[in-house]
Amino acid sequence: MQRLLSIGLAGLALAALAGCGGGKTVTVTRTVTRTVTRTTTAPPPPASASACAGGDLGGSFAVVPGSAGAGQISYTLTLTNTSSSPCWVSGLPQLQLLDASGGALPTNVTAAEPGTGTAAKIVLEPGGAAKADARFSPDVPGPGEGQAGQPCEPVAHQLQVTAPGGGTVLVPITPPTSVCEHGSLRMSLYSAA
Repeated sequence: MQRLLSIGLAGLALAALAGCGGGKTVTVTRTVTRTVTRTTTAPPPPASASACAGGDLGGSFAVVPGSAGAGQISYTLTLTNTSSSPCWVSGLPQLQLLDASGGALPTNVTAAEPGTGTAAKIVLEPGGAAKADARFSPDVPGPGEGQAGQPCEPVAHQLQVTAPGGGTVLVPITPPTSVCEHGSLRMSLYSAA
């Protein structure tokens, strides 16, 4: 009984202390730092590419659907790397319009927006492509070119593109077209296709 009474008194003393502010609440803040390591594999840097040669390339020069208006039309030149090694193109395409038998036609290539772009080296992996857009008149004669309603220039069937690494590539013109104003093509710089 004395033991029970001692336990009871001890409990009362503790309760009294807690009620009198004798208790203390302790807040423990714990900061956990977790280190996460992620491994990513970057593709290997591209092998040193050389300038594309004519034999490295295939391509097309095709109308942009819905682009005709105000006597102008747009075509896109697309060059594809058909070789097994990377190569590059850059700047304004060097072009020559050709007739159905491969004869040279008047051709005058100018920058679509002179002074507004910087030529970039476009590296073409095998199977990769670059493009450049052309805007021209297919049916409005320039000075010294026949009359309206008459063909301004003979119809061009192929485009000969000079490659930066030397040589040329012949690309079909789809559909074949006249290029008025003595073959004036306003071209964009090459960009990735």
